[in-house]
Amino acid sequence: MQRSFSRLESLRREIHDGLQVIENWNSANDFILYGKGGEFSTNRREDQEILMLSLHLLQVSLVYVNTLMIQQVLAEPAYRGRLTAADLRALSPLKWQHINPYGTFILNLKERLPLEPVIPTFGAALPKLQASLD
Repeated sequence: MQRSFSRLESLRREIHDGLQVIENWNSANDFILYGKGGEFSTNRREDQEILMLSLHLLQVSLVYVNTLMIQQVLAEPAYRGRLTAADLRALSPLKWQHINPYGTFILNLKERLPLEPVIPTFGAALPKLQASLD
């Protein structure tokens, strides 16, 4: 098995790419749970469950807002036709470099994020993307 693994470059790349995705998720967890080195500060099962559910909620919210922002950027005329299928595959909404985890955050539920509704206009790239995935 080891010989065939070392000879199949495409398999090695696929495994490496999958590991990179996992490392990215772990980095996001470390970023979100920066206090106490990301360690649970309690042995109580209920508190640990609340911590994990909170972590999942924050991750999903981050990915959702980032997805909306990526869609908004891709809808701009400057990006039409510029991105290849490989570029589109490489896009990931799990980014947090634009977020400051320290400080005060004001949450106003009466005000929406300034994100416009997006109607995808990069339809010409989708068949190329689909063909590259097959």
